[in-house]
Amino acid sequence: MRRLSPSEEGGTNVVHLTLSPQATLPPPTPIRPAVPRPSAPSAPITTWASLNSWASEHDLSKPSRLPDAPYTAYSISSKNGTMVLEIGSREATWNGIEINLGFAPQFIDGEIYLHELDLGKNLEPLLCEPPLEFPTNQVIVIDPGHGGHNVGTQSILDGRFEKEFTLDLAQRLKPLLEAEGWKVFLTRTSDTDVSLPDRVVFAEAHQGSLFISLHFNSGAPDTRQAGLETYCLTPTGEPSTVTRNFADPWAENLPNNAFDPENLQLAVHIHTALLHGIGMADRGVRRARFIGVLRGQNRPAILIEQGYLSNPSEAARIEDPAFRQKLAETLATALRPGEDRK
Repeated sequence: MRRLSPSEEGGTNVVHLTLSPQATLPPPTPIRPAVPRPSAPSAPITTWASLNSWASEHDLSKPSRLPDAPYTAYSISSKNGTMVLEIGSREATWNGIEINLGFAPQFIDGEIYLHELDLGKNLEPLLCEPPLEFPTNQVIVIDPGHGGHNVGTQSILDGRFEKEFTLDLAQRLKPLLEAEGWKVFLTRTSDTDVSLPDRVVFAEAHQGSLFISLHFNSGAPDTRQAGLETYCLTPTGEPSTVTRNFADPWAENLPNNAFDPENLQLAVHIHTALLHGIGMADRGVRRARFIGVLRGQNRPAILIEQGYLSNPSEAARIEDPAFRQKLAETLATALRPGEDRK
């Protein structure tokens, strides 16, 4: 990455850097959107901006150096909360939970510079925009992952399948959400396989306001991995946090990218609620574009991996009906209309 001297452009210090494009394999076939699809940019944005200038333009205080951190880190705050950024690392925290930037912050001519996509797609939704609101009488689509011959992962304890636990959790969650004023639809209500495109079509047909896909994780054969991961779609022009050997075309503009700010706000809100309510290890809010149930959604949409069935301790919790009930109650409380979304 070559550093250049900043130039003045529209009141914000910017520099232009050349980034190597990724993805040599063709992307998965996108699901046909229900609304006209925006044209994809011809190349990723490669503009970097001074964080000090951006903060000033958004009426925020300048970022502050964290003197006791073991690395070069800065915090920037608003009435919504505080973000901590590490120079040279894509990992950041928002109100103490792990999030992931598209590009690592840099020092350029003595100032902190961030990629403009990170400023617009990560910092602005969390620091500057009003928290996501959940009005009453809205439709939410809950997606119990897997089903039928698509069994998902297996418990290391007794071989029970992920599909069983996701459906049980969804069925526990549905009446709790209905009691909070939601109209709730499940993409499956029995042990049947529903294709990923059909799950998206289902959400469209029921005019869902939100879409949440429920899963449990696996690190097999590694039995040590544990904790909570929450996924939303990668913004156009940024690399994903996780690719799992799928192509990751930065320039791809998918229907769900129209909801990038809401996706992040929803993911952060649910992730925070589960961490505080359940007590899992924090594996972060992550970005991915290979997840089929997110790509074609025309609404805020996330996927939650609520623990590892490959970890003996977490598998024992997941197999416990009382734990799944606690998960359902925590999710329902987090989605209560009118709750503070900070």
